[in-house]
Amino acid sequence: MQHLSGVSRGGTEPGRFNTSNLIAHLKKHHKKKHEDFRESSKAKQQASCSLQQPTLAESFARRDKLPRDSKKAMAITEKIAQFIVLDDQPLSVVSNVGFKRLMEHLEPRYIIPSRHYIVDKTIPRMHEEVKKCIAAHVEKANAISFTTDIWSSDHRPLSLLSLTAHWVDTDFTLQRAVLHAREFRGSHTADAITHAMEEMLHDWKIEKNKVHVVLRDNAADMKKAMNQLGVSSLGCFAHTLQLVVHEGVLSRRAVSDALANGRKIVGHFKHSPKAYSSLEDLQIELNVTPKRLQQDVQTRWSSTKYMIDSLIHQKRPLHAYSSEENHTLPAILTANQWGLLEKTSKVLTPFEELTTLVSAASATTADVIPSVHALVRFLSKESEDDHGILTMKATLLDAVHRRFRHVESEPLYTVATLLDPRYKDKYFTNPENLGHAKAALKAAVCKVEEELKTTPPPDVTEPVDKTPRMAGASSSLGSIFDEILEESSTAAGPSDQITTGAICEMESYFCEAPIERKSRKEKEEEE
Repeated sequence: MQHLSGVSRGGTEPGRFNTSNLIAHLKKHHKKKHEDFRESSKAKQQASCSLQQPTLAESFARRDKLPRDSKKAMAITEKIAQFIVLDDQPLSVVSNVGFKRLMEHLEPRYIIPSRHYIVDKTIPRMHEEVKKCIAAHVEKANAISFTTDIWSSDHRPLSLLSLTAHWVDTDFTLQRAVLHAREFRGSHTADAITHAMEEMLHDWKIEKNKVHVVLRDNAADMKKAMNQLGVSSLGCFAHTLQLVVHEGVLSRRAVSDALANGRKIVGHFKHSPKAYSSLEDLQIELNVTPKRLQQDVQTRWSSTKYMIDSLIHQKRPLHAYSSEENHTLPAILTANQWGLLEKTSKVLTPFEELTTLVSAASATTADVIPSVHALVRFLSKESEDDHGILTMKATLLDAVHRRFRHVESEPLYTVATLLDPRYKDKYFTNPENLGHAKAALKAAVCKVEEELKTTPPPDVTEPVDKTPRMAGASSSLGSIFDEILEESSTAAGPSDQITTGAICEMESYFCEAPIERKSRKEKEEEE
């Protein structure tokens, strides 16, 4: 590199320096280094071209908006519609400034459609696609159970008739889908309900022979409608529990008077921010966890229990509030009424647990007979803590016996209980009913066995650990379930009679102990 000392840099001023003379020197005296330099420069130039500004045509192409019917624009519009539907977003979200800015940042070429376009075009198209998918699954199902109800909208003065399908697919996975939530106009007569149900089943091309059972409320017209429709039906267990609670507890004069005063107290704080602020200050001062008082809905007994519990939790702050001169309450609870509410809450706890259980997505008809048995045993037991609520428990027990007297003679309940590996035949209280239940199960097993002789069973695999679970043993009823199971007689051995292979399997099934009601995960969570 000794030759570089004499290479001119283009002048003596730094602003006039260049590399031309140096490149010429490399080319003349150092050819190998010059070739390396050229290759390096060429690579840098190519990389620079890829980062340079777009051409005029490219700039116009990027500036142009996506046509609404383009593949990308339609995909984005569908995702927006899914966002609205799945997350319960208002249709006006497409007009919100923040949402518009987000979409402009993500894809400047996309034109956000109006809410009317979403309603008139996109959502109906999505509805048809989802409906076709559900219809295909429903068509494959061998039997389908339904839940139906008539309920009123909180936003408009109208009634809606809903129909939800439940079925088990070929992988033994429980599936469900809301098929209808249609407006139900006119009187809710049995004939009108029957006609509406027939239309809904016809729309989905579901034959009545595929309807296993329809779960309904206990209204006489609804029950009559199912009979006229020619399908099996069962009353809602949670609704029946509500009737039991109203008859056994909430209808008692002393309890209803205490609840009326409690509602007035809750309403006072609900409608007065100033009063609630004062109560909250007292909660903090008395080291009571600040919580709002809960207003109940008289048609939902569980909300009444939650109101009672919230009042009991705030008992000390409420006493302190009412003792101050400048604070007045529209009603007061006497010492006897406070005691009555505490006892009412205690006796309603197992009813709340059962309501939560049967309202879960995994609940089945197999839960009914064991739940009734456990509830009867709970109400029949007497303890030192029952002082003052013996009459209440006796009234509830009588209502339970009266409302649920037929559950052990209903095949839909009994067969489901026998087939549930958590219960099997351990929770029946009447041996005669158990005998009838096993006979019904044997008849069903023999029928299936005969059908399988001509039609091979589908190639399916039962999933692992998909058994629905009961409430944990830490609940007030959990220990009673275990107690009933321990006291149940040992299952009889296999019959000496000549039986088919399927019947042998069934008898072997009953000889095995029921599986645990709680999964390993639930046990670990309790610990």
